[in-house]
Amino acid sequence: MKDPGSWQPSKFVYRRGKLMASRDIDEVGVGSRLMVDRVARCYDANLRCHARGRLVDLGCGKVPLYGAYADLVTDVVCADLGGAPHATHLDVECDLNEPLPFADQTFDTIVLSDVLEHIARPELLWTEMARILAADGEILLNVPFYYWIHAAPHDYYRYTEFALRRFVAAAGLELVRLDVIGAAPEVIADVVAKNFARVPLVGRPVAVAVQWLTAAFSATPPGRKISRATSASFPLGYFLIARKPA
Repeated sequence: MKDPGSWQPSKFVYRRGKLMASRDIDEVGVGSRLMVDRVARCYDANLRCHARGRLVDLGCGKVPLYGAYADLVTDVVCADLGGAPHATHLDVECDLNEPLPFADQTFDTIVLSDVLEHIARPELLWTEMARILAADGEILLNVPFYYWIHAAPHDYYRYTEFALRRFVAAAGLELVRLDVIGAAPEVIADVVAKNFARVPLVGRPVAVAVQWLTAAFSATPPGRKISRATSASFPLGYFLIARKPA
């Protein structure tokens, strides 16, 4: 990664040893904290077991997960579009809608966080990720589902678990895990919080309270029961790990 010494946490931060959403509103909007907390939990639980060797962070942006995987891998390559103000750590400028400028079987780990929904040609990207992934290498990614339009006009798709499974199989990869991020309570809280966050004066405190209460409720037995009953039909998003067969 270019200039790692100047890297600073952005979207994700560690607090009390756990990865979570930044509370800096310039990094994570008040209405998105619950979603980002849930995504952070997935990476925190899985990077330690699955990140290794040479890693490429595709669509890296500010490289928000660097602090979570830096000590687990031997090398980090950051790839994204050039010319963006957040491209401080960019190693390779590339369009993920085009063939990737890497040799076959170059990387042991690929991270694709909150990126796939912004790719106009997803089938090509899956083919390219499979090509540059070494044998036994793994892809870790997350995508939203019941989630607002963001980064317009470059927000193209929402994927069901069935589409994600199809992408993995079509690319010749093996599905290691596919987890639902959130369920009906989180979806409702996300919509309410994002809309209240726009209300002057009282909106942000209400948005924070709604998400905090939902997170607390989801940790109770009734909350877990509702989440289990609604996660298949009302997922807030998905987290996936896929492996390239040896």
